[in-house]
Amino acid sequence: MCSNEEEKKIGFPRLGEPAPQFEAVTTQGKLKLEDFKGSWLVMFSHPADFTPVCTTEFIAFAQLHENLREMNCELMGLSIDSVYSHIAWARTIEEKFGVKISFPIIADLNKEVASLYGMVMPGESKTETSRCLFIIDDKQILRAMIYYPLSTGRNTDEVTRVIQGLQATDKNGIATPANWRPGDKVIVPPPQTQEIAEQRVKDESVECTDWFFCMKKLD
Repeated sequence: MCSNEEEKKIGFPRLGEPAPQFEAVTTQGKLKLEDFKGSWLVMFSHPADFTPVCTTEFIAFAQLHENLREMNCELMGLSIDSVYSHIAWARTIEEKFGVKISFPIIADLNKEVASLYGMVMPGESKTETSRCLFIIDDKQILRAMIYYPLSTGRNTDEVTRVIQGLQATDKNGIATPANWRPGDKVIVPPPQTQEIAEQRVKDESVECTDWFFCMKKLD
């Protein structure tokens, strides 16, 4: 078994803990994770530049970028290709598909960031990063991780939904049910005492199916 310190070194990021810090070369110069403090960040890895599935993903993320910024969220890509390859690929996407890649892409040739975040899955590939996605909040806490196989492109609508859910939770102290979208009812945390449970089912501001299952609309 690995100790906690050993796990951190070889890349076992954990939800609810500080995201591993790094400094890296990107298509927008050297950047540190700390540079994004104060805003949310979606950091995602892709297997390789100039590949079809990754191209569709980069187009989708680029089209999402402005919407993310409206949610105080930035975007950053990563693969183990060189910065020159990233620049050439971004230029090709703009030329061939008419979509400008407005977010930075990390050139992780030494796999330093990939190792910190556990982005390489030897069962799939020992030389490429998998389709990993990390949502880091404005305090630099890792809030969500989503992994996809090499063959399956990501759903950017789900990325948006997760961020909206997390931000709603932080603001209102609630939880979000399956398939939740903004405007849907949210889940009120279960009561922690018998007295509160009895009060909860009488509360007209919430809709209770049972004492432990209550929902409400956000204002």
